[in-house]
Amino acid sequence: MPIDLNEHLKNKRAQMNNDKRPEPKRNDNNKPPFGGGNNFDNIGNFLPSGKKLAILIILVAIILILIIERPFVIINSGEVGIKATTGKYEPTPLQPGLHFFIPFFQEVIVVDTRVRTINFSRTEDMGAIAKNQGIFRNDAISVLDSRGLTVSIELTVQYQLNDANAPLTIAVYGISWEQKIINPVVRDVVRSVVGRYPAEELPTKRDDIAKEIAINMETEIRKFKNDPVTLTSVQLREIVLPEKIKAQIEQVQVARQEAERVRYEVDRAKQEAEKVAALAKGEADANRVKAQGVADAITIEAKAQSQANKLIADSLSQRLLELRQIEVQGKFNEALKENTNAQIFLAPGGSVPNIWVDSKSKRQSTVGAQ
Repeated sequence: MPIDLNEHLKNKRAQMNNDKRPEPKRNDNNKPPFGGGNNFDNIGNFLPSGKKLAILIILVAIILILIIERPFVIINSGEVGIKATTGKYEPTPLQPGLHFFIPFFQEVIVVDTRVRTINFSRTEDMGAIAKNQGIFRNDAISVLDSRGLTVSIELTVQYQLNDANAPLTIAVYGISWEQKIINPVVRDVVRSVVGRYPAEELPTKRDDIAKEIAINMETEIRKFKNDPVTLTSVQLREIVLPEKIKAQIEQVQVARQEAERVRYEVDRAKQEAEKVAALAKGEADANRVKAQGVADAITIEAKAQSQANKLIADSLSQRLLELRQIEVQGKFNEALKENTNAQIFLAPGGSVPNIWVDSKSKRQSTVGAQ
């Protein structure tokens, strides 16, 4: 191939010019400044080699993964963690604290083991904050009573997840386990218990119904395998009756109140009558006692007088009578001294008393012997 002389001379001249160009000054570190020489060559001196670049890329990737994926989790008190490796749950729950896992291969599901509450009510009575506090709301339970009338039952159920069996519970029932365990049991038990009563008896048997619901619900919860849930309390809040039943109950209550009022009046009148009868009986008894006392006093006095007379009669003797007669005759003799006109009559046998008559006044006087 022929050589182009002009091209050869041109290349030779360019090479000579390059050889005459002064070298750029270097600093103390033998690194050329950015201002001199080829800039691209200077930048290349700062770039790491291929091995260093690979290590740097790996470190940056790891930092990004740590920032984005966060291969660790903090479990608080009242919670447990369930670690899943390639979709399989580990049987032992993670306790409160810091735990690590492998991103893309493992994950940790945090579940709440504190006491939770479900309110079965007709209206929304709580906000979004209540859900974060473990309080939820479901619709009130509609029940047909024994006669087919619709009754609405409102109640509150408190329960707690069994943390020891939490992995198995989540594996079987999923994250929405309470809607698959608590909600169906509550509704079935309430309908079974309330459905045996007529609507008008529900308010009067409220305590018995609440107790029966709690007992039956506890029994049904225990039928689940592996004891997933602990039932804390069941509170019957309200029994909402149909308007027709409400009106009937109000009428019955009014009639019952009227009957109670009448019964009260009757009892009061009866008590007043018993009071009057008691007073009359008391007064009659007092009079009877008083009369009996007077009669007893007269009897006692008569007996005493009779006994006295008997004693006197027993004490009389012939000589005593003669002595008394002498004493009486002595008194008459004294009287004759003052009244010479007196007439004396002696009783037969000489017994006393003797009778004397004043002839002037014709007045009879009786002198009794002692």
